Amino acid sequence: MLEVIKRNGERVPFNRDKITVAIEKAMNSSSGIYEEGQAAKIASEIEAYAASIQKDLTIYAIEDQVYYRLLKYNNPATARAYENYKTIQAFKRQTNTTDDDVFGLLNNTNLEVLDENSNKNGHVVSTQRDLIAGEVSKDIARRKLIPADIVQAHDSGAIHFHDMDYIIQPMFNCCLINLEDMLANGTVINGKKIDTPKSFQVACTVTTQIIAQVASGQYGGQSINGIDRILAPYVRKSFKKYMKAVVEEQREVYGIEPDMEKAEEIAWKRTKKEIKDGIQTIQYQINTLMTTNGQAPFVTLFMYFQPDYEYAREAALIDEELLRQRIQGIKNEANVYVTPAFPKLIYVLDEHNVREGSPYFYLTKLAAECTAKRMYPDYISAKKMRESYEGNVFSPMGCRSFLSPWKDEKGNYQFDGRFNMGVVSLNLPQIGILADGDEEKFFQILDKRLELCKKALLLRVDLLKRITSDVSPIHWQYGAIARLKPGETIEKFIYG
Repeated sequence: MLEVIKRNGERVPFNRDKITVAIEKAMNSSSGIYEEGQAAKIASEIEAYAASIQKDLTIYAIEDQVYYRLLKYNNPATARAYENYKTIQAFKRQTNTTDDDVFGLLNNTNLEVLDENSNKNGHVVSTQRDLIAGEVSKDIARRKLIPADIVQAHDSGAIHFHDMDYIIQPMFNCCLINLEDMLANGTVINGKKIDTPKSFQVACTVTTQIIAQVASGQYGGQSINGIDRILAPYVRKSFKKYMKAVVEEQREVYGIEPDMEKAEEIAWKRTKKEIKDGIQTIQYQINTLMTTNGQAPFVTLFMYFQPDYEYAREAALIDEELLRQRIQGIKNEANVYVTPAFPKLIYVLDEHNVREGSPYFYLTKLAAECTAKRMYPDYISAKKMRESYEGNVFSPMGCRSFLSPWKDEKGNYQFDGRFNMGVVSLNLPQIGILADGDEEKFFQILDKRLELCKKALLLRVDLLKRITSDVSPIHWQYGAIARLKPGETIEKFIYG
């Protein structure tokens, strides 16, 4: 019995019908010419040829026979079409280094990637698209961008090069967005100018839009350093608006001389209702928005104001509402109140709120109740932070890493509008195991691997420093990090 030797060496029975089908596909293609009966005739001739030489043919030999017999029967157009068909089929048989990973995402078997980020639902198409792009990007980064010793150290577990899938794009990791500047001086979102808000509700809406845009232009978390302090002036704006409206109502609707004490009481009642609505906007918007990387924005709200702050009353009302709404939670699809993933809350303990009898101790009690029921907020000691950070108290970035204190050219400490270029983790337990109690050996290995970490981090520096402000206007041109001109390089923000 005649057999055919396949490309992988496997032997199968000769089947001339398969040859006929392949030729007819070439004939019926856009560049082939159909000749009645020609495909079957050529297939029969090849079968007869194989029988005459009493030798099994390889797939390659059969393809050559098809090509030359098409030329013999004066059908060069189909011969060319057949050659193109062979080329396309060969291309389709090629295996890319990411094929298994990508198909594993589509058929839900690539658990390593699907479960890597708990903030991403890898089963929905919008997230899958980002994960697939990530696998392809990671492959390119490993082969074309990252030095071999860094890849080897990552694969062996000596270090972990975080977010390798994002390195080929001009994106950074976490940041402290300068929301205060963006609200006070306006910003631009999707090409539309946003002026400074004239009420608390509008400020909350603009804040969530800024958060969404920022999240789509980076791959890590973002923190708002003093959400209560930043939004408090807009509570005052709303109060003044309501106060004016109530006085006008008393005079024009009820025809009485305004009762300022009663007017103030009514104005505060309406203001508190707006605070409730505004905080609800922030909480629901953050949890229902979907960014371009297939997840809700990873946001941290840092709750901290000083008692002598001009808008301390308003800031306290914001904190109280944030905590009360977090205690309540958000309804899920089963109509059950659950703990929302975002925003993360951080509550600062300081002299004005940490002791019984201090003016804002009631907020600390509310925060403790919130933690008992919802696991948030986290807590930071202002006292210990001042000891560690040159007297400063400020938020960690979304990834929980703290910036080093830094002063601008005017000598002012600057925390907002700063960012983390990327992360590399060092595997200390592995070093300890390798050193096996030898202190000198431990530090020798540590020094060697720290150099690898430095090299890996400087690679991110080198890739980022060349870009211009156009890659993410919300970050670089409209205030989240800076207000650079179009086309201006970001290099001066990389160093120092």
